[in-house]
Amino acid sequence: MLKKPLQAEILIKVPFYDVDQMRYVWHGNYIKYFERARCELLEKINYDYSAMEASGYMWPIIDLRLRYVKPAFFNHTVRVCAELVEYENRLKINYQVFDQGSGERLTKGYTMQVAVDISTEEMCYASPAILLEQLACHGYL
Repeated sequence: MLKKPLQAEILIKVPFYDVDQMRYVWHGNYIKYFERARCELLEKINYDYSAMEASGYMWPIIDLRLRYVKPAFFNHTVRVCAELVEYENRLKINYQVFDQGSGERLTKGYTMQVAVDISTEEMCYASPAILLEQLACHGYL
């Protein structure tokens, strides 16, 4: 269990190229927003994708869930929050997307990633020590 929550949030002003003909954010773009928040979260423990690769592991997404509550619109600012909720055997990160103006929750979801040893291409059944070291080093364990 983490000593303190590992969370990150980002603000995104919805660009025109992210919306559909109704000026709603196209559903697939929420995954991109999750990715940006996830990168911000991983940077907090200095274990971003470059560091993962350098440590000998890749962390593919194996599961993704989105639940759309309300649409986000062109030119509105959304706040995307990410929180690490599992780390021992996999990374599970929960996400919430809020309208920055009203505070209403628009979307929620999660991603799950597992460590794969780059040299053998085999999935690890426990998170590598480097992840735990980074969490401990930054005061989360």
